[in-house]
Amino acid sequence: MSRLIATVGFALMMTAMTSTSVAADEPATGEHPNAPAETSDSQTDARAERISNYLTGAKFVGKFTVDGKDDAAPKTEEYTISKCEKLAEKDLYRLTARIKYGEVDSEIPMDLPILFAGNTPVITLNSLSLPGMGTFSARVLIHDGRYSGTWQHDQVGGHLFGKIVKE
Repeated sequence: MSRLIATVGFALMMTAMTSTSVAADEPATGEHPNAPAETSDSQTDARAERISNYLTGAKFVGKFTVDGKDDAAPKTEEYTISKCEKLAEKDLYRLTARIKYGEVDSEIPMDLPILFAGNTPVITLNSLSLPGMGTFSARVLIHDGRYSGTWQHDQVGGHLFGKIVKE
């Protein structure tokens, strides 16, 4: 998970994948996290519930690049988020992600901001230190069953992109 946190899993995050897009499983009632931007408290609560439901059980399956290795092919990554829940603090969510990194293989809860650029959710890691693994930063944009963004692990960084699938 050394990319996204190795991100949401994050920790976007890991195992065998299905090929069905999350978008196919989403209700037609506008429960997709990219539904129109909302302003009232009840609409904000509904948006928080939609993104929590969308990310719970989601697997981010894709590729990542490493800055400075332009001739190298992107490498495969998977991050599994077993649970996403809205916390009381504004914009803060607890993402429980499976971390597979070196000798580490465990689920780790991470309290992370999910900010919205209009109606687009962006998972945000700001210099998150994980004991024995290093410090991570990332911005992961979620849109229409796909993700893309940037990652930083200590002094190494790059880009990431892929599909979001439900287990």
